[in-house]
Amino acid sequence: MKKPIISKKELISFILVTSLFALWGFANAITDPMVQAFKKVLELSNSQAAWVQMAFYGGYFCMALPAALFVRKYSYKTGILIGLALYAVGALLFYPAAITEQFWFFCLGLYILTFGLAFLETTANPYILAMGAPETATQRLNLAQAFNPLGLIAGLLIAQQFVLKKLQSDDIENYSMLSEAKKILIRTSDLLVIRDPYVILGLVIIVVFILIAVCKMPQVKGSEEIPSIKETFKSLGKNKKYILGVVAQVFYVGAQIMCWTYIYQYAEGIGIESDIAANYQFIAFIVFLIGRAIGTYLLRFISAGKLLMYFALLAVVFCLTTIFIEGIYGLYSLVGVSFCMSLMFPTIYGIALNGLNEEESKIGAAGLVMAIVGGALMPKLQGMVIDVGGTAVNDMKIVGVSEVNFSFILPLLCFVYIACYGLRVFRIYEKTTSIIT
Repeated sequence: MKKPIISKKELISFILVTSLFALWGFANAITDPMVQAFKKVLELSNSQAAWVQMAFYGGYFCMALPAALFVRKYSYKTGILIGLALYAVGALLFYPAAITEQFWFFCLGLYILTFGLAFLETTANPYILAMGAPETATQRLNLAQAFNPLGLIAGLLIAQQFVLKKLQSDDIENYSMLSEAKKILIRTSDLLVIRDPYVILGLVIIVVFILIAVCKMPQVKGSEEIPSIKETFKSLGKNKKYILGVVAQVFYVGAQIMCWTYIYQYAEGIGIESDIAANYQFIAFIVFLIGRAIGTYLLRFISAGKLLMYFALLAVVFCLTTIFIEGIYGLYSLVGVSFCMSLMFPTIYGIALNGLNEEESKIGAAGLVMAIVGGALMPKLQGMVIDVGGTAVNDMKIVGVSEVNFSFILPLLCFVYIACYGLRVFRIYEKTTSIIT
């Protein structure tokens, strides 16, 4: 008799945990447009505004390994509750941050928020796998992961409709030329606009926290015996495929966040307002979903390393077009990069962990989550490139194109490395024709 994906007994628990996939997707999507929003409202340079991403993805880096070690020792439910608590605290910190009007306070809120996301991402995936028969574990996880893109799309729509469209500083052409008194009034109003979605999100998270706390959840724990961390790290350090995979993941996440964050600056360079630019990011998310479906299908026929290389090379072509074709067609190419990126994170994840034993995989998975730090460092670097000629996005020309166009040389280099990694995996390590993503 065929076993069900999820039993009726655990259906409520499954639904509650699955909602977490959408909740962290929402947080990721709503944060990208905030870089542009804070830049306008607080009159920041591009590199200063990039502290938003530095705080957001830096939180993942700092908390991923502690979260993994905690979950191995205690129950998954406890890990989820801690993650939700940190998520809610970080979101609610936007309330006092808006009152003080201090940029560092908003960044602190994002930093703590992503402590919670690191806990949730480290916990929810293995918990879903454990909620039922091992034979249906992959189907169960795929079903849960399908809700993550829904959170991405919802987050972007909220950012577009309830933040970017309501910013007064974005509607005034010469905002920086206004008197200080007028700017104070507009700044106060706009920071409240930025605050509200996060505060509402924090309240929603509290509700989810309560539901999970009172719900009787499957009492699944991590490994009872915790092996020597030193030995595990030593073993992983000798595994070149894993180490190079972590580096590839750093570059991938950095490239993804650069391409999704600076789509607003690229659009600004050709005269498109932020709320309209959000439409292009929305299309990029749709293209991303389509690419994920196509890529997953192609993995049935093409090995993971080879397909990763093909997608990365196509991303290089799109990046070159983004750099050297100024105007709307360059923006179209930037949107097209999302198709290529769709396959990369889960494929690199699967390749890097393939062949590791259970305990190495647990710590190795934390390393791959820590690789999200690429999303903190590289957008900051790209912002510095855009600021070379001044705080505007097209103050000067570099190799014949504006600095915002040239700045996409950074994701291009990231994709070159990923293509090389895919080629190495295909030639040296790969023995199977597909890796489940």
